[in-house]
Amino acid sequence: MPTLSVNAGLALAANATGIRLDPYHGYNFLVEIEGLLVGGFSECTGLQVETETHEYREGGMNEYTHRFISGVKYPPLVLKHGLTPIDGLWRWHQEIASGTATRRNGTVYLLDKRHIPVTWWNFKGAIPIKWTGPDLRADSAQVAIESVELSHQGLSRSGAPAVVALALAASSGGTGLF
Repeated sequence: MPTLSVNAGLALAANATGIRLDPYHGYNFLVEIEGLLVGGFSECTGLQVETETHEYREGGMNEYTHRFISGVKYPPLVLKHGLTPIDGLWRWHQEIASGTATRRNGTVYLLDKRHIPVTWWNFKGAIPIKWTGPDLRADSAQVAIESVELSHQGLSRSGAPAVVALALAASSGGTGLF
């Protein structure tokens, strides 16, 4: 007897209850870095995991090329926010220059419309490898933005299970999750 996958079961439950499973908005997020007070971020990029492969053409097999997994690579996270008197990112980066850099763990939380975390990415062993100050222009009224690039040792994803999300939606009246 065939069984339903989690995604198919979730879609059927959502349709049966009339609950909408809309995508999350990318602007509603928080970043937390262990032991640092840094304020809110306006941008977070680099939430990526890339599987490296190498190809091997087997003699006599002209129909395809073998691909073998050779490792996993994590590009740097880039965090940007408005420059404030809170200089935690600058001081952390300056530890690199003094040779006393501390690796830190952190989390990027994606929030729903009610500001409840629905999924998050944990990064571990991060160190700042690049700090960029604001572009200063007398003819601009834009916020002064600083950014820091973090090299890290791995990324994992967690989140509220879909069943919990359905229960939350049902408890909010069933008109939609977001």
